[in-house]
This record gives sequence, C-alpha cells and structure tokens, in this order.
Amino acid sequence: MEKSQEESFSSRVKRELAAVWPSQKHCRQAELMGMYEYGGQIGRIGEDCYTLGFRTENAPVIKKGFTLIKKTINIETEKNLTEEELFQFLHLIDHTEQEAVNDLSKRICCRRAFVRGAFLVCGSISDPRKGYHMEFTCDCREQAEFLVRELAGLDVEARILFRKTGSIVYLKEGGAIVELLGNMGAHTSLLDLENLRAYREIRNTVNRRVNCETANLLKTVTAADRQVQDIEYIASVKGLDSLPEGLYEMALVRLEHPDSSLKELGEYLTPPVGKSGVNHRLRRISDYAEKLKEESLC
Repeated sequence: MEKSQEESFSSRVKRELAAVWPSQKHCRQAELMGMYEYGGQIGRIGEDCYTLGFRTENAPVIKKGFTLIKKTINIETEKNLTEEELFQFLHLIDHTEQEAVNDLSKRICCRRAFVRGAFLVCGSISDPRKGYHMEFTCDCREQAEFLVRELAGLDVEARILFRKTGSIVYLKEGGAIVELLGNMGAHTSLLDLENLRAYREIRNTVNRRVNCETANLLKTVTAADRQVQDIEYIASVKGLDSLPEGLYEMALVRLEHPDSSLKELGEYLTPPVGKSGVNHRLRRISDYAEKLKEESLC
C-alpha cells in the first residue's frame, strides 16, 4: 500500500500504458519504433557482440520494450546480439525508412502506438492536482519536430522548447493532455485526470462566486457607511428637518437600519419604494450633503 501512495501520477500512467498490448504486428512495430527512437541504447561488448536497452529505470517499461523486441522481430533478448541481428533490428524499427514513415502516416493505430512508445521512454506528466503539464524529452530538433507532426496527426497540438542539449515537446492545456491520454490508451488515467479537472473547475467557480459576492458586499457596506456619514453631517449642520419629506423619511430609515440592503430599506418606507427609488433618494441626500460641505468652504 505504501508503494502505491508514493507512486507519481506519471509512473501510474506509464504502468498503465506498459500493460497496453497492440493486437496487430504493425502496431507493435510502431510502438517499438517510438521506444527505440526516443530512448533506445546500443552497446558493444566485443567482436560481433551487441546489447540493446532503453534509457529508463521504469521496470514495466523495460519489460515491455524487450517483450516487443522478442514478439515483433523474433530476437531473443536474453542473449547478446550478433551484428546481423542488430542490423535486422535497426532496419525494421528505423523511423527514417520511408516504408515505416508511410505506415505511420496511413494508420492512425500505428501513430498512436508510436507516440505511446515515445512517451514510455522519454515522456512525463505532472501531478494534475498541481497543474497541467506533459512533455517529451528529445535528443535533437529533428526528433522533436517529427513527434510534433505525429501528435498533430492525432489532433493534439504541441509546442517545442529548443535547448542546446536537446528539445522539449510539451503540452500545457488540460484538454489536449486528456486527448493524448485517450489516444495512447491510458483510459484509467484519463478518467482520473478528468475527475480532477472537474473538481478544480467546480472549486474555481465557487471561488469566483464567493469573491464576487464578497466584493459586492464590501461595496454595499462602504456605500451604506458613506450614506450614514452624509446623513449625520446634514443633521449636525442643517438638521434633518431641512430635507424634503420623502428624503427626511429616507434618512431616518437609513440611520435606523445601517446594514440593510436597498431592497430592505424600501420595504421600511411608507408606502414601500423599490430599489431604484431608494437609490435615487439616497443619491439626492448625498448630493445635498456635498452641497453643504462646499458652502462651508466659502
């Protein structure tokens, strides 16, 4: 249980994708192409003796890579490769071979498999609770540009960050990441991400409403306080009986109910007055207070 709690979202996605097994040989070959192109390693340990590997420490991904080699190209991964076997392997999975590129272009299933293979060895995705970010670390510009074209073929828009040591293909929009997870076959992770997106959207909506209501309440309180001050100023300088009857009644009601809304104030008047009527009367009272202040300065 502890291991599951410590596992990152990115690792969970890769574990799920490592369990996706294409039914068609051409899709298995395309996935192996993606894995080798973006994370493959070749080692020479002697005359006519070579090893294959992948640049990853993720055990399920390594296991899938070697299983793909064995099942797709019929090369035993438990032993070292001869030069002939190595050339056979490179010929079959080299994405620069025109035949392989054509297969990716005409089969959407192969394109999905190729991108899945690339993500397994060079991809990562951030914890969606903290934000949306998915990226592929590429060795060179050509790798990044090729991957972006393959993603575009899946209707997923990605961008490239060019660096001296390589390039980063990245997605930062939640919808695009969800789309790509679905294309790669990570349906459980997709649902987890969608649930988190929905939760964040609801939380943001609630926060916006609370902030809006708080701002409106502050505005109402500030206006009411200013109105009370104006009425008290009129009372001290001229007396409230200097106001017309309708404004006089309005001033008394506001003093008696300093925290009430315009609608509530209108209901206290006889006869009751609507919000616009109350607002009009309070504005006239404030204008009168301003007039008295200007006269006191002369």
